[in-house]
Amino acid sequence: MDAQDRGALRCHEHTSKLDRWLLTEKQIELVKKAGFGYLRLIPAISLDNPLISALVERWRRETNTFHVTVGEMTVSLEDVAYLLGLPIDYSGYTSGGMVKLSWLKEAFSECPEDASVEDIECHTRAYLLYLVGSTIFSTTTGNKVPVMYLPLFENFEEAGKYAWGAAALSFLYRALGNASLRSQSTISGCLTLLQCWSYYHLNVGRPKLHHDPIHECFPFVLRWKGKHSGPTSNRDVVFYRKALDSLKPSDVDWCPYANISHTVIPENILNQLILGRSRTMLICFDKAERHLPDRCLRQFGMHQTVPEEVQRWERKTRGVDGGVDLSGKMESELSEWANRSFHIVEAEEDLDEGEYMNWYLRITRKLVGRPRPISSEFQRMNAALRDIAHAADTLSTHGMDDQQIQSITRIRFVAHECLRDHVGSSTLVIANSEDDVGKRMRGKERVRRRGHIYYVETEVDPQHLCLPANAGAALSGITYHVDGARDDYTTDEIDEPEYQQAAEEADEDQLSHGQEESPCEPNAGVGVVHQSSLENSENVNRQTDYTVTA
Repeated sequence: MDAQDRGALRCHEHTSKLDRWLLTEKQIELVKKAGFGYLRLIPAISLDNPLISALVERWRRETNTFHVTVGEMTVSLEDVAYLLGLPIDYSGYTSGGMVKLSWLKEAFSECPEDASVEDIECHTRAYLLYLVGSTIFSTTTGNKVPVMYLPLFENFEEAGKYAWGAAALSFLYRALGNASLRSQSTISGCLTLLQCWSYYHLNVGRPKLHHDPIHECFPFVLRWKGKHSGPTSNRDVVFYRKALDSLKPSDVDWCPYANISHTVIPENILNQLILGRSRTMLICFDKAERHLPDRCLRQFGMHQTVPEEVQRWERKTRGVDGGVDLSGKMESELSEWANRSFHIVEAEEDLDEGEYMNWYLRITRKLVGRPRPISSEFQRMNAALRDIAHAADTLSTHGMDDQQIQSITRIRFVAHECLRDHVGSSTLVIANSEDDVGKRMRGKERVRRRGHIYYVETEVDPQHLCLPANAGAALSGITYHVDGARDDYTTDEIDEPEYQQAAEEADEDQLSHGQEESPCEPNAGVGVVHQSSLENSENVNRQTDYTVTA
């Protein structure tokens, strides 16, 4: 892949047409019996593709966790139970081909009121197949769902005993791992779960609610149903990437469900929540993924300790497409799941998390991305300041009180002071040579205000930039982190396959076994690193897939 940002991933989920299914009371009763009474209530939430893409960049396939500035986090079985209302316990494991979701909807979305019991059950099975194919098992094939799930709905009562939540999380873990590879441009799985998990845990891209969240409904994903507001129109992957790079402890809610009344949670779900702390294997047909809550203990109200090493496991290929029985090929994985209740992680009291953070900062990446010249970032920041100054200069104060006028005056003063002084450091560059620094820059700037796009004449005098005369020459070797693929590039790419393969293997060992990396340290305040430190970095350039054929 070249040095360009791959941009936002294409997110595949198909919840928008779920409300077009007209279920009868008898069908709803069967859906509840099968364990999907709450999943059918999932709202059609508009997916924030850039936010999801930025989260994917921080996903580690070796541990099934996100690496953020404050430590590791993950979507756990507890999150699945709270957010989707799916069972996460009971039975763990029970033909190939695909069927179009559109065909299912056209043929079975309306069941006649006078239909026979057999027809009602047939229409309900078609709905359940559509439901899981649109939500928890959505695929990158677009408008299709594997029919291998259909036999699981033959007996509705037995279907209600399956750990659908564990299967959904296994499916999402695999989707996140695949999407984290540089060659991928799409992601599937239950992205509503992922996005709402982020809303609850991270103050990044979280919309403002237009209703009182005190009166919660179950499942908790319903909090984000309906209208809400937030300035999302100009938020791209770069915006979210920087927000995650600068995440502060105060931006993280480790236990977001603690203050929500548990009286709305069904008893069967409450009784299963302890499995959210089970260190086990999650299985969904051919997909087996590790669930490692010991790496995210703060999500369960515990002190975080240095976690155990992660044993590697084989990610098998699609053995089920031909109707293959995986019970023999996944014996160890099935055994782990069967013993899930014996591997509940427990809290250790009076621990100092300093040891954990020292360990974590040695093995993680503080910044995500490959470097890019900072000139474009400076220009965007400078343009925003000019925009603010222009608005403050031209805003009419008619009808304002003294306090409002004073605020506008202060904003105007600060904006102009920043334009004059904030770039008086040799760590920022807007020109490539000494001659360029002395030039006046003119042109038309594209500005978006109040939903309208128009152009304004812009002119910046060099004296307002306060750059030293040798700025261009002094900054020729500075780069800036902005992209999500790696943080160890220099301007000269290393193309040797042997070097890349060795680096990839080293990366997996470091992050899963706790060996030290040499992360690039940014200059204070601006996230800039000198090229010399990049050249000495031992960070690796991409994640790898160590799957093997079953």
